[in-house]
Amino acid sequence: MLGIIIIIAIILIVVVVFIHLYNQLVQARNKVKNAWAQIDVQLTRRADLIPNLVETVKGYATHENQTFNQVTEARSAMQNASTVKEAATANNMITDTLKSLFAIAENYPDLKANQNFLDLQNQLSETENKISYSRQFYNDTVLMYNNLCETFPSNFIASMFGFKEEDFFEAEESAATVPNVKF
Repeated sequence: MLGIIIIIAIILIVVVVFIHLYNQLVQARNKVKNAWAQIDVQLTRRADLIPNLVETVKGYATHENQTFNQVTEARSAMQNASTVKEAATANNMITDTLKSLFAIAENYPDLKANQNFLDLQNQLSETENKISYSRQFYNDTVLMYNNLCETFPSNFIASMFGFKEEDFFEAEESAATVPNVKF
């Protein structure tokens, strides 16, 4: 009789641990999805601000068509991205083209003083900060989720139920280089 109680207790403990680990994996996966949704909100906000910024700059810099086309292509790539890697690549394209756009603005003092341009520039700056924070939060969440998928004993449950590791939202290598500033 005592042996049966011990076996039932062990089976009960295994079932409770199994359920707990499964629920942890589901919660972690949902946190990753939520974190990505937060990035997507900010990326969409930035993509929505870009046409207004381009139109403002176009009014002053009519001969900079190549840069305007690059901005439009980068924005389109962001809107069509369906994976984290595609979104990261498109995000890097947008960042590079925005740098070019702001470099053009440096050549036009009247543009730099234009209130619409300044407002858009401030909104983009705020959005970039939110994107940066959201990327950090997303990557932290992915790290926790991936650790659950890889560590014992939750890795057995993860493989049984098809939990797959998620990709990090990584910046391109050129973003890690320090810019050369000269006065």
